[in-house]
Amino acid sequence: MGLDMPLGALAGLLVLFVAGQAAAARLDVKVTSDAAALPDAVISLHGSSPATAVKATASMDQRDMAFVPGVLPIQAGTRVVFPNSDQVRHQVYSFSEARRFELPLYAGTPAEPVLFERAGVVVVGCNIHDWMIGHIVVLDSPHFAKSNVDGEVRMDVPAGRYRLQVWHPRLRGDPIERELELVDGDGRIEVIELALAPPPPPRQGSDRLRALQEKFRGQKPRP
Repeated sequence: MGLDMPLGALAGLLVLFVAGQAAAARLDVKVTSDAAALPDAVISLHGSSPATAVKATASMDQRDMAFVPGVLPIQAGTRVVFPNSDQVRHQVYSFSEARRFELPLYAGTPAEPVLFERAGVVVVGCNIHDWMIGHIVVLDSPHFAKSNVDGEVRMDVPAGRYRLQVWHPRLRGDPIERELELVDGDGRIEVIELALAPPPPPRQGSDRLRALQEKFRGQKPRP
């Protein structure tokens, strides 16, 4: 295209370009409990339009006999792989309504990831090590994040009206919800205080569990 295009045509193209861009807004969320910063809170924004299904892959590792990350937010349609980086075998399972599954005793990486299609919280455990608990938060929205060690989340999303939802594994009752409107080019700060249940007791490595670990250490995973 040459530079001799009439100014009117150039102006028309510029208007079309700007109109095609989605208006953007910024949301900063600070999550606290008893006035202290709260990590691992899942913040999600839900609009009036249904989210488009995705084809993505995420990972929840097993290291030092714990799920890493302990809280994994994903969008519905995501496949999750469960590598085992420990020197002992694990048997990962969930009885949660949103997704029931079981991975027979294994080491390394399972051949197939697990597909999560339904929104909800999936509690993941290990049949061999009962202190191992993880949470997969499956969301019907592409707009979500997890609070960092300072309890903070920053999200850049299209302007519009949303339902803000906050979830945490120790939250008492249902997820916290707020209605809000985000304006193009504007920034908004939300401070959210959560009431939490007491933390679980520290992991206990009993003699029975150690015996099971030794028993399964040399066995091959079932096909």
